[in-house]
Amino acid sequence: MKKKIVIACDKYKGNLSALQVCNIIKDAIIQTVKDIEIVVNPMADGGEGTVDALVESYGGKIVEIPVTDPLGNKINAKFGIMDGNTAIIEMSAASGLYLIPQSQKNPMNTTTFGTGELIGAAIRTGCSKIIIGIGGSATNDGGMGMAQALGVKFYDKDGELLGYGGRQLIKVDRIDLGGLDPAIKNTSFFVACDVDNPLYGPNGAAYVYGPQKGADDEMVKELDAGLLNFANVVKKELGKEVSELKGGGAAGGLGAGLFIFLDAQLKRGAELIIEATKLKEKIKGADLIITGEGVMDNQTFYGKSAFGVATLAGKYGIPVITINGSVNIDYTLVDESKRNLFAGNFSTTTKPMLLEDAIKNGGTLLKAQAGELIRFFLSCNKSR
Repeated sequence: MKKKIVIACDKYKGNLSALQVCNIIKDAIIQTVKDIEIVVNPMADGGEGTVDALVESYGGKIVEIPVTDPLGNKINAKFGIMDGNTAIIEMSAASGLYLIPQSQKNPMNTTTFGTGELIGAAIRTGCSKIIIGIGGSATNDGGMGMAQALGVKFYDKDGELLGYGGRQLIKVDRIDLGGLDPAIKNTSFFVACDVDNPLYGPNGAAYVYGPQKGADDEMVKELDAGLLNFANVVKKELGKEVSELKGGGAAGGLGAGLFIFLDAQLKRGAELIIEATKLKEKIKGADLIITGEGVMDNQTFYGKSAFGVATLAGKYGIPVITINGSVNIDYTLVDESKRNLFAGNFSTTTKPMLLEDAIKNGGTLLKAQAGELIRFFLSCNKSR
C-alpha cells in the first residue's frame, strides 16, 4: 500500500522560507523512494513572516497601501490575501516597534491607527475572513487607534473628541460606534495571540510590555490606570467585560480592542494557520508527518507551529518527526505528554560548524538529513 507523508514545516528564519524547506524535504523523499504520496503544507505561527509564508506557499497575493505608522507618519504597509477571501495581516507592518527610532519610543504617543487602516482595506477588497497577527507592537492604546481608523469615536467627560495614543485611555468617558464600518458585521476576525496577559494589572499590557516600548515607571502606572478606565467604560457603554480576557493585554491591549470592536476570536497562532491551510483534512491517512523550524527549543512547546502540528497529529495517532536548523531543548523542563507528541527531533547540523556555514549550506544539509531519516523510516515500516 502506498505510504503517505505530510510535510508541514515552518521557515528557517534568515535562511529558507517555509515553502523552500518543505520542497527540499519533498525532493529528498522523491529521490529516496518513488512510489509514495507526498503532501506539502508550509506552516507559520502568526508572527513575523506569516503573510509572506502563506502568500508564497498558497498562491495568494500581496496588497500594499499607505497607512499611518505608530507616530502618525505615512508609510507603506502590506497584507496578504489567500483563497480569494481570507486576509492575513501582521499588525507590526503598520504599528510595529521596529518602525520607531529608539529615541522616539513612547507608548503614551503611539497608535494602532495604521493597523485599523490595514483591516479596513482588507474589508474593502471583499475579504470575509481576516486573520491578524499581533506580535511586535509599539503601542499601548488598547486598540483605540485601530477602532478610530474604522470609524469609532471616543470622547472625554467634557464631550471633547479624543486623539491618539496611550495617553488618551485615562480620558475616555464615552464611546460612539455610529461610524463603525457596517461591513464588519459580515466579516469574521481571528487574532493570532500566543500570550495570556490580561488587559491591565501586574501582569497586564503596561507593566509587562510597556518598558520595552519606551515607558518609564510613571508612564507604566498611567498607562495601566488608563487601561483600567478603558475597560470600565467599555463595560458601561458597550456591555462587554474584558478585565479577565486571556490575551486582552497582547500588543498593548490590541487583543482586547479587537475583541471589543470587531468581535474577534483570540486563538493560538499555529491553530489559526492550521485551520487556514486545512491541514486537518490533509493529514487524513498519513503514515508520517514531518515538521520543524529554524531553531527548535523549549519555546516550541508553548504554541509554535511545530507543536501545533504535533498536537493535531497526536489526535489521530500519526507519528511526527521534526527536522530543524538546530535543536536546543532541555527535556527536563518539558512535560512528558508534550515530549511524547514527537517521535524524534533532528537537526540539519550533525557536526560542529560556524553559523554562517550552516546558513550558507542550509539547503544541502537539510536535504541530506531528510534523505537519511526517510530511509530509516521506510526500513522500519517495510512490513506495515
